[in-house]
Amino acid sequence: MSNMEIRGSKWSMLKKRRKKPHPLRLAVLVFLILAMVYVDKAVIPTMPKPFVATPTPTTNPESFVTAAQKAFREGRLAIAIKDYQRAILEDPDNPALHVALARIQLLAGKYAAALTSAENALLLNPDYSMAHAIRGYALHKLGNDVEAQTELQRAIELDPNNGLAHAFLAEVYVDQRLYPKADEEIRKALKLAPTELEVRQIYGYILASEGPQFYKRAVEEYQAALAINKNIPALHIQLGLLYRLQQRYNDAIDEFLKADALNPTDPMPNAYIATTYAMEGQFGRALQFAAKAVEEAPGDPYMHGNYGILLYKNGKYAEAVKELALAVRGGKTDNGVIVKGLPLDYGRVADYYSIYGLALVKIGRCDEAIPIFQAILANVPTAEAAVYNAKEGLSMCRAQAEGTATPGVTATPGEGTPTPTAAP
Repeated sequence: MSNMEIRGSKWSMLKKRRKKPHPLRLAVLVFLILAMVYVDKAVIPTMPKPFVATPTPTTNPESFVTAAQKAFREGRLAIAIKDYQRAILEDPDNPALHVALARIQLLAGKYAAALTSAENALLLNPDYSMAHAIRGYALHKLGNDVEAQTELQRAIELDPNNGLAHAFLAEVYVDQRLYPKADEEIRKALKLAPTELEVRQIYGYILASEGPQFYKRAVEEYQAALAINKNIPALHIQLGLLYRLQQRYNDAIDEFLKADALNPTDPMPNAYIATTYAMEGQFGRALQFAAKAVEEAPGDPYMHGNYGILLYKNGKYAEAVKELALAVRGGKTDNGVIVKGLPLDYGRVADYYSIYGLALVKIGRCDEAIPIFQAILANVPTAEAAVYNAKEGLSMCRAQAEGTATPGVTATPGEGTPTPTAAP
């Protein structure tokens, strides 16, 4: 066969004539090719890849630092701390940010947090003098003076011109009653860093610690610290306590009120106002502020103890028993807040126990009061006020048992209102 084909096949060996492409079809093909090139070059690179996190816009850490510095100047320490923490999230490898955060935490009384922040800075830079200084001061505030002193001396070794390190070490020495060493270090600090708030604060503390003859100068140093930043609550509290030592009660209350306005959630300013009014014998006014302190810190046994003593002073014995029981034995408030009781110890805790016992006597519950008085005599025999109250309470219970009790008997000499501890 001249025209040979393979039958049944899908192709033929016969050569077919090629048709000329249609112009419209060619135009469509070119358009499709151009569209594919555009998608490949422009669209696909902007599409998110599967299983890959979409990047989010980052914030410049400097904006958080600026906000933190502004909050610090305004005395909003909690906000300043949060802003520095945000800055650290954006720039975690910057040790200076950790140190700046730690300094604010120290001024806010958050010593454990300041210790952690300083240690984070040292992980990034083991030879950072200021980080060693802050770590040492935080350790001192947490009661570890041996390691604190080593850290502060290391800070000075790394940078002899670190004025804060000298000031922190001065406070360690004064708390150890090493006054000549404290004076030497604070003088170095004043020479190196006279405009640092903490240096003036610590100098005021040292002067107050050295006796009443230095109280006036101590006031001047606290005022110098407040001139650097008038919005630090702790400075107002410390100055208020110093005024109280000078029996300048109105001035003291003014400073505590300023501290409360700057940090309304802190119960201590109201607690200090309460005890200051009590020192003046104004127990009714004192009671109002003690109640506020309890509202602000319902889980704090010391606030319940202070309130309980003032209730006792105001003749509200049943209510005093309720509050002092929370301080001494612990329990739950009416709102369900758990309070952990305080073990018997010297100081204001012994006062809580003794006046709790007296309040029980006043409402005829000597069977509960007598073991408390006996525990005081056995365990804190040199706590003068508490021992006096315990002996008076036992006498009152004996008189009640014998039927010879005199109505209205009050054990007054030992019933001092304890003052929450704080420098100076």
